[in-house]
Amino acid sequence: MLKKNHRVRIAMQKSGRLSDDSKELLTRCGIKINLQQKGLIFFAENMPIDVMYVRDDDIPGLVVEGVVDLGIVGKNVLKEIFLEQKEKFKKSLLKVLCNLDFGTCRLSLSIPLNIEYSGLDYFQNKRIATSYPNLLKNFLDKKKIQFKLCSLNGSVEVAPRLNLADAICDLVSTGATLKENSLYEVETVYVSSACLISGLQEISIFKKNIIDKLITRIQGVIKAKESKYIMLHVPISKLEEVTSLLHGAENPTILKLANDQTKVAMHVVSSETIFWETMEKLKILGASSILVLPIEKMME
Repeated sequence: MLKKNHRVRIAMQKSGRLSDDSKELLTRCGIKINLQQKGLIFFAENMPIDVMYVRDDDIPGLVVEGVVDLGIVGKNVLKEIFLEQKEKFKKSLLKVLCNLDFGTCRLSLSIPLNIEYSGLDYFQNKRIATSYPNLLKNFLDKKKIQFKLCSLNGSVEVAPRLNLADAICDLVSTGATLKENSLYEVETVYVSSACLISGLQEISIFKKNIIDKLITRIQGVIKAKESKYIMLHVPISKLEEVTSLLHGAENPTILKLANDQTKVAMHVVSSETIFWETMEKLKILGASSILVLPIEKMME
């Protein structure tokens, strides 16, 4: 049996915008772990990995303190904490191991719909509600804009309606919440997405090997999600033109067809989306039997 300190512990958001995607990522990486049951810590069956459910803004601190080895967190949270503590530590105590392909959003300044936006000068001496005071200050300081801070931990979007603030600075994904509260987005402060982080402390070779294996799987999952496997029959005379249409494709496999000397079968992995328009152009070039398939797993 492995010793407790030989298991890699990962902190992830218990609930919120990164939670479901984080669970799906571990599942797609082949980690057998029941994350649907109630509890704080969950143990994988097939790898020495434990998952701890916590609040997203607690994750960086747990990683720095070595309570967990890894964390899945939004870059906005990392940047906010770094700006808050940079005078004390001078440099980040965390490192990003890999960027993840979910949790994309932006921290934006938004104002009421009944106000016409004329530019950043609008925010001069205005009261702005936010849960990200350091990111907001960093952005507006560079623009030489003075503002009054209204610090809120939740429901930031209601601040203008309650006359608590003139504007808000909050995370935006679809913009639906802004519309519901009669607000509209005018400036992007910071663009964020999820990432996998670790601390700077030394870890055992055993743990490092497990983490390296996990990162390889994560990269494979992301690559597979971005790629498509394409099979088609192509006239030999049009091979070069067809290949040029399949952007992101590498080293296509060419196979002879039985009973047809004028065409070959092409199998190729493309890292770019194949749109209907592309398939129609392939058809015009004489391609046939065009199949575009998703890739479940991929390792280079």
